[in-house]
Amino acid sequence: MVIERCVSWQRPPVSLTLQSDAVHIWRAPLDVAEGRAEALRRSLSVDEISRAEQFLLAQDRDRFIVARGLLRAILGNYLRVAPGRVRFVYGPLGKPALAPEFSRSQIHFNLSHSDDLALCAVARGRRIGVDLERARPIPDARQIVEQFFSPREITAFAALSPSRRARGFLRFWTCKEAYLKAKGEGLAVALDRVDVSVVPGRPARLLSVDGDTLEASRWSLRELHPAPGYVAALVVEGRGAHVSWRSEGICRA
Repeated sequence: MVIERCVSWQRPPVSLTLQSDAVHIWRAPLDVAEGRAEALRRSLSVDEISRAEQFLLAQDRDRFIVARGLLRAILGNYLRVAPGRVRFVYGPLGKPALAPEFSRSQIHFNLSHSDDLALCAVARGRRIGVDLERARPIPDARQIVEQFFSPREITAFAALSPSRRARGFLRFWTCKEAYLKAKGEGLAVALDRVDVSVVPGRPARLLSVDGDTLEASRWSLRELHPAPGYVAALVVEGRGAHVSWRSEGICRA
């Protein structure tokens, strides 16, 4: 996948369209100028501001505000409404979706952020999940794998060389989490229910869910490379989706 030319959010495309076979992935930095952060904050709802205020660290609070503000700006561009007019409803486990007033758009989306980067995946008529992690050492990776991964994954992880295990763990994790987010289940579901294949030098594959290979075949999994030092995965309902990148705030016109 090729990262497309950056677009300036100050002058967004006049007509941003999304075909049924397309998936747009937006990437954006979360550490922005104070003035821009405040502008994004003004588009948030009361409950989003309340959630932001629960963060103990100012940096975490500011990044949450920017991520939600950017999500509203991106979705508002598809919906042809101001960011502050975008409304959400939430599933039983907290996954956001567009409110019923926007149901005719058939837009599905998912947001993930880690450290100072965010990814937002948008599709039409397809459930979608994306997960992003900053690459880093995972001291307890082996213990997590042995406790929460499937037997086949435990064996595959143990076969990795020590130098590959931190990244290998994050590849497993993002692939599983992207699927669970697409389903709206998140970490409320046991991770060993989702069996993925992660082999160095090969694309990851979704093998089965609860032992059901047919369920796995209903979804497309691909790993993403949004920026150096990050690991990410995308899961989309169905087959044949064309993925393209949009970069928000990476450069200016």
